[in-house]
Amino acid sequence: MPAAIKTSEMPAGVIGLGLMGTSIVACLLAAGHRVVAAGRNAREYQKARRRVLGLLRQMKTKGFLNAGPPTLLERLSTTVDFSELRDCGVVIESIIEEVGAKKDCLRRIEGSVSPDTVIGSNTSAIPITLLQKGMAHPERFLGIHWAEPAHITRFLEIIAGDRTEPVHAERALALARAWGKEPTFVRRDIRGFITNRLMYAMLREAFFLVENGYATMEDLDRSARNDMGWWMTFAGPFRYLDLTGIPAYEAVMRDLLPELCNGKSVPRLMSEVVKTGARGVANHKGFYSYTPSQARRWEKAFLEFTFDVRRLALKYSKVAGSRKPRSDST
Repeated sequence: MPAAIKTSEMPAGVIGLGLMGTSIVACLLAAGHRVVAAGRNAREYQKARRRVLGLLRQMKTKGFLNAGPPTLLERLSTTVDFSELRDCGVVIESIIEEVGAKKDCLRRIEGSVSPDTVIGSNTSAIPITLLQKGMAHPERFLGIHWAEPAHITRFLEIIAGDRTEPVHAERALALARAWGKEPTFVRRDIRGFITNRLMYAMLREAFFLVENGYATMEDLDRSARNDMGWWMTFAGPFRYLDLTGIPAYEAVMRDLLPELCNGKSVPRLMSEVVKTGARGVANHKGFYSYTPSQARRWEKAFLEFTFDVRRLALKYSKVAGSRKPRSDST
């Protein structure tokens, strides 16, 4: 295991200043890094700095930040010049989810940093091994997959590609812990990694049930909220099986698994909603309809809920991490 990382002594870089990028910047500043953020233009920088300051103020108000937000913001510099990343010990790419754009960005990063700088991609599903192809130093490249809002959630996936060396994976995991995360290590590269594969399997079944008239969207959301929604913060699926009795689940699996949806195309309902231009609360139009005030209330409630869930997760984090799986302890 690498020594604890002194974040105040390690500049960090972030490429991309959209919704996720600015949230990552806020997380890194809160953890003590000096941050170099690369965007497209000065107008974007001004907007990004305002958003980052707002996120830091949220953290301060909720008790997750000791330093003053304006003081932390002084440690953020913005640029279009990738050469300013030269002193960074870690650089995170967080641009659009498109292979060509990401590869071009990674080449520019590699041309600006030292060979041992950890480079991570905040991709949601692109295989890390695919992005490693053509890199000068693929051994130090990994997936560093965040969840929004990145400055609050405990989630972080560290994904090793086929050419990632263990020493760099360990460095990335140590960094994640220094950022206040409870990281998951994906040891073998696979499209979608862990959390997205689990989520999209659930989404596929959710669309199947609604499209075929077994439930309404409202009832399906209610069911998920009141069953999986209450235990997942405390325990993952394997721990939950331990807590609630294993044999019954095996019996259900025999009959139910063959009946689950295994479709390989985008659900019809999803395609229909996308064609209407819906983007969700962002434009007040999604699977549900929103007035502007309703959209704002949902966004505010989601943020408040995320802070509450983090507090709850921290409260039970010691018991949740107290025992290794049987396969690791035998």
